[in-house]
Amino acid sequence: MINYDVKAGFSRVEINPPIGAHLEGYYHERKNQAILDDLEINVVALEKDGVKVALVSIDSEAADTAYYESAREYASKMTGLDKEAIFIHTTHTHVGPCFGRVVEYTNDIDKEYFSFVLKKISDAIVYALDDLKPARMGIAFSKAERIGFNRRYLMKDGTTKTNPGVNNPDIVKSIGLLDESVNVIRFERECGDNIVIGNYGNHPDVIGNNKASADWPGFTRRIFEKAVDNTKCIFFNGAQGDINHVNVKPVGGDLNGMFNDFDDVTRGYAHSRHMGNVVAGALMSVYEKVEFMPVNEIKFTEQIAQVASNKPKPEEMEEARYIDGMVKDGRRDELPYKGMMLTTMMADAARKIRLENAPDFFPLNVSAIKIGDVAFIGIPGEPFTGIGMGLKQAKGYKMICPTCLTNGSRGYFPMKDSYDEGGYEARSSTYKAGVAETIIKEGVKILEDLV
Repeated sequence: MINYDVKAGFSRVEINPPIGAHLEGYYHERKNQAILDDLEINVVALEKDGVKVALVSIDSEAADTAYYESAREYASKMTGLDKEAIFIHTTHTHVGPCFGRVVEYTNDIDKEYFSFVLKKISDAIVYALDDLKPARMGIAFSKAERIGFNRRYLMKDGTTKTNPGVNNPDIVKSIGLLDESVNVIRFERECGDNIVIGNYGNHPDVIGNNKASADWPGFTRRIFEKAVDNTKCIFFNGAQGDINHVNVKPVGGDLNGMFNDFDDVTRGYAHSRHMGNVVAGALMSVYEKVEFMPVNEIKFTEQIAQVASNKPKPEEMEEARYIDGMVKDGRRDELPYKGMMLTTMMADAARKIRLENAPDFFPLNVSAIKIGDVAFIGIPGEPFTGIGMGLKQAKGYKMICPTCLTNGSRGYFPMKDSYDEGGYEARSSTYKAGVAETIIKEGVKILEDLV
């Protein structure tokens, strides 16, 4: 006899942005011109012994940290859930909005859309709670190979560059760790569709241009559901801060369906579909062979760590103001940088200006939800692969799912050695070297305290 010892519910709400809404992800203005495929809010609600949680995944580039807080507070008020039981993740599609982001080109369309989505988040949680049905949980591990690559490279001149360009002869080697593992969680429900959760880390920056799309996480969901009857699929992006889709040494048909974009990054909608095929295939390869296990309890928490600010030196400000001024005057093409190096220098200048008079420390919230022997650990920004791999070492669990851009959006969290190496991520980070190691230490403690 099957032991259904937890309740699981699912919901999906479409949130396509209107024409003219701002798309986030690059350092220039882009307004939505069309919808390539639906942007969605997907929610899994879980209940055990009266304890309820909501795992929310939203197709967007991110959300301003204050927006996450407002969305969780509003949803808590409307659902009765504890705010810390609401786990809001954004997948980081670069052809999607950044909710709540206040920039010089935010318009009334954006503001109305942001308000609409905030309420739809709450609605989606309500629908998932209404869908709660008896279930059992199973887990399995899979791999998504040859779609994720380190995006930081050591160059012949000794510098480190992010995305230096395909077939660049000056590349010496890639830098950093690579984690191709895919976490798979299946909730088999009594009298309801099964629910499958995928967790894998990679940048959804594959499409480019000005048409909204959920990128490969959306393809993953649609392809899986089309192939496997009576299932709903939800995806949570993992530790992706130093990983993307760019293969700098392509062979055979690796560049099929791709074009070289403004920042020397190869992109293409067909390649996004290819990545969705690979990740969905990873889920399918173990779907029937998950290890079912008891869910003895559900617990949740959120803790705050204090992390040092990456404040600039006074002597760095003159150059930063010059670069920032050129960008704001529409003269970025006159700067002596091209491709990703131009993006790096603009981000570095923006960081210095933003933090010139900042406090010495910033609070950093880390969220965790425990479902039996499985844990989700939410990081409020873009963690390097090493953070995800470090968090997975916490004791007392059979599976740990790190998720980026969860309950906050505070930029990149590079590993300590990357600050000495240089590159876009460390130069733009709000936090000093050591932030990654702090997240690992605090995150492991949070997880082990929940056991």
